[in-house]
Amino acid sequence: MLVGMKYGKGEVQVNIPDSNLVAVLELRPVTPIDSPQEAIFQALQEPIGSVPLAQLATGKKSACVVISDITRPVPNKLILPPILKILEENGIQRENIVILIATGIHRPNEGKELEEMVGLEIMQNYKIVNHFSGELNTHKYLGLTKKGTPVYVDKTYLEADLKITTALIEPHLMAGYSGGRKAICPGISAIETMRVMHGPKILEHPKTTTGVIEGNPFHEEATEIAKLAGVDFIVNVAIDRKRRLIGVFAGDLVAAHIAGIEFVEQNAKVVLPSPVDIVLTTCAGYPLDATFYQAIKGLVGAMDIVKPGGSIILLAECSEGVGSQPFTDLVIRTQNLQKFVDDLYDPQNFVVDQWQLEELAKVARKAEVYCYSDGIPYDVLGQLFVYPLKSPEEGINLTLQKYGSNASIIAIPEGPYILPVVFGSLTNAKGLWENSKHK
Repeated sequence: MLVGMKYGKGEVQVNIPDSNLVAVLELRPVTPIDSPQEAIFQALQEPIGSVPLAQLATGKKSACVVISDITRPVPNKLILPPILKILEENGIQRENIVILIATGIHRPNEGKELEEMVGLEIMQNYKIVNHFSGELNTHKYLGLTKKGTPVYVDKTYLEADLKITTALIEPHLMAGYSGGRKAICPGISAIETMRVMHGPKILEHPKTTTGVIEGNPFHEEATEIAKLAGVDFIVNVAIDRKRRLIGVFAGDLVAAHIAGIEFVEQNAKVVLPSPVDIVLTTCAGYPLDATFYQAIKGLVGAMDIVKPGGSIILLAECSEGVGSQPFTDLVIRTQNLQKFVDDLYDPQNFVVDQWQLEELAKVARKAEVYCYSDGIPYDVLGQLFVYPLKSPEEGINLTLQKYGSNASIIAIPEGPYILPVVFGSLTNAKGLWENSKHK
């Protein structure tokens, strides 16, 4: 069977033997919203657990609207106009509105990237600034969380009278689900905060994983940090496989976010009766598969459904290469993944982007990893703790040779946007695996 797998801004067709293909896991079909901006306006007027945005804006002198960076396919061109219109109509002058890009520890977004994110009109007519996690002087110290995490948050956000965050809700490899509190942490937090949040004491916890909220230490710490920073209003959305709007969840930081999580989980979760030998996955194409750093999310998303000692085949274009220079250097110089993780428990060994290599280590403990990528030279790919492939079919053939003619294969064309779990796993999944294409 030919299966179309998301890759860059298109797809690659992969031939998988019918006798081995168990299922192709996809998002449950949801009718896209006919009038997206009307739906957003309505959500702003009838929020979840909050008064309307217009009421919050009345009497305020300034506002900060936090948006995700280029690595997330958030429909900012749909979300921002209604928010900005309401702010201005209720007395906040345009020159007192700032759009803050929640880059986390990623690079800034400027020029054509910024235009792609927000559109030319907003780019030219509103103040837009990038968050820089490494510039401690641009952050304010808010104290410690109950568990001792130092909290530093961007001053641009903290100094605004009205604080609004926006985001896309999807399964997330550390936080369980994206959106909500993640706009603050890691979105606009300093590297000093992220040393703890992305350190092994949190990341090695078994509940710091995709699809888990209850008992997830990353989620709990990030929520506490967001509350310390103060969030007056959130606007979170859900999209389908064609990046069309299917849900808007606006209002209270926690209540609106949980409502969005419940909606996304219904559409994204696939419950399997047992794990399989081979998982073919992606990082959902551009923008998430622009770098190997981001593409690791596709691997983590497949972990729950692969057998111990099984194989995960990742298809990721990686048009921008491995990732940031610190991450590239880190991966290339690391010789042993387990020793690398063990060393992380010493704070003196902290390096930027260590957390993503730690996530790769989690996957490598359980399964062999294969990768096909046009954007990374074959010899370099072989230094990234994956088996490099010259074609997707090579990965299928190699793994079938290893596990035999009766090997079981699952394909996940949209990688981390799907939440595949085995019945009885940490997600406490209940239900059947109806959300799939059976052969």
